[in-house]
This record gives sequence, structure tokens and C-alpha cells, in this order.
Amino acid sequence: MSRVFLDTNVFIYMFEGVEPNKSRMLEMRIRMLERGDQIVTSAMTLGEVLVKPTKLGQTSLIEQYDRAIRSTTKLVVFDPSVAWRYASLRATHNLRNADAIQLACAAHFGVDLFITNDKRLHKLNVPGIGFITPLERVPL
Repeated sequence: MSRVFLDTNVFIYMFEGVEPNKSRMLEMRIRMLERGDQIVTSAMTLGEVLVKPTKLGQTSLIEQYDRAIRSTTKLVVFDPSVAWRYASLRATHNLRNADAIQLACAAHFGVDLFITNDKRLHKLNVPGIGFITPLERVPL
């Protein structure tokens, strides 16, 4: 069993994406759940995923996305202990706020793998995160 943090862009691929990312994400998520991996993301991810259907007034889609994430995913909240990691990441790396929040949440939870297609993050070495990798490099 592994702890795997999924960045916002990975959930968006799964819900709204185009091929091949959508199918790859869905297959990867199914395999993770079958293996008993713990899927992790931040509460910010949930908010980000809900922006588009909220803007479009798609209540059923909002509920579907919320249920899909919260039923299978551990949501890490941005609390004072995560804020310390966030500050450290922002002070030592040139990161956008959202990226620093995601990485701080993942590091605080102690994940083995952080999956993102944000190429700016792939080269980082963050204590508390085993590996940061793009979706296409995740073994299925």
C-alpha cells in the first residue's frame, strides 16, 4: 500500500479531460483502489475541481465530483502545521501559492508519490514526498 497524492490537474483530467489522459487516470485510480493505496489530495483540490460546474450551475455534476473525491480520497486541510511547510517551500523555491499549498499538504501527510503534470514541480525534492512524477510515468 502506498500513499499517493493527486494534484488538481489529475482530477480534472479524470472528470473533464480528453484522451489519453482521461483513460490513463481512470485506469490508474482503479488500480490504486484495488491495491489498497491511499489516495490523497488537498481540500483546495476539491474546491478547484468544483469551480467549473459551479460557474455553469451544474448542481448534479457538483455533487458527482464531490462524492467521487470524498468517497475515495483523503483530503488534507491547510492548517497551522501545513502552513509552516508552505512557508518553507515558498521561501526556498520559486513556487506559485497553489503549488506550494499542494506540496505542503502532501509533505505533511508523508506521501510516497505526488502525481502532477505541472512540469515545474517534477524536478523538486521535497522532504515528506518520496517522488514527484508526471501522469505518463506512473506505472500501472
